[in-house]
Amino acid sequence: MTDQEAARRRVGIALMCGTLAFFACLDASAKSLARLGVDPLLTTFMRYAVSVVAISLVINPVTSPGVMRTNRLWLQILRSLLLFGSTALNFLALRHLQLAETLSIQFAAPLAVALLAGPVLGEWTSPRRLVAIGIGFLGVLVIVRPGVGPVQPAVLLSLGNMLCYALYILTTRKLAALDSTATTMVYSGLAGLALMTPLLPWIWTTPATWLAWALLVGVGLFGTLGHWLLVLAHARAPANVLAPFIYTQLLWSVILGYGVFGDVPNRWTLLGASIVVGSGLYLLTQDRRGRRAPQR
Repeated sequence: MTDQEAARRRVGIALMCGTLAFFACLDASAKSLARLGVDPLLTTFMRYAVSVVAISLVINPVTSPGVMRTNRLWLQILRSLLLFGSTALNFLALRHLQLAETLSIQFAAPLAVALLAGPVLGEWTSPRRLVAIGIGFLGVLVIVRPGVGPVQPAVLLSLGNMLCYALYILTTRKLAALDSTATTMVYSGLAGLALMTPLLPWIWTTPATWLAWALLVGVGLFGTLGHWLLVLAHARAPANVLAPFIYTQLLWSVILGYGVFGDVPNRWTLLGASIVVGSGLYLLTQDRRGRRAPQR
């Protein structure tokens, strides 16, 4: 590796860390809005309204002719619906759960992707990886602890968010071979915006403070900037180099959860998160070895 390539990778890693900081701020803003009495569905609408406007200023039929042309319209719609479902369920769960709790459960999404990649994409996994996936889901059970006291309904919302996000990743991988990145970016927020706009008369409440307005705009900007930095990061460093830094979002969530809301994760959340992260890193290591073997 040349010094120039190493420098590009360092920039990519820095951009990836910035991405995850923005995503943590997105969750913190959504939780703050829920505490201010703003309907999570209104927060979801603003997440997509701001994002669609921001993306349309850069990518549109004028600046990118043919950008709306897709080879799999139904798959683009499905992906957009899954992203909407993941966002809405996450915002609803954040009303009752800590940032670290929801994120720790969402970290099981890569495990679900590895498990579902076989029947969905034909990418079957090895017995060792299946064991790692099983251990990772045990980590989720440690966080949720079913049977030990009442399980909050919000946990089910967070699990639904994780499943929607895993299926969203799978459809994104499928579309990567069919449509351009620009086309997929344009379609990303359209389903959420189309579904939420007719509901505005029932969910709209005018925010009472400038802070609420700023946070509503912030959820859209944080999401858009996070995805933009994510694209820039992957343009400068391989995915397997960037992947381990995904787990820095947990650190940001713990910091914001404590600093903004005074939330301290309990020992079960920390233990379960450690198990889930460890399983994810093991799967990443196996992926790297699998890539190196054909090269050798």
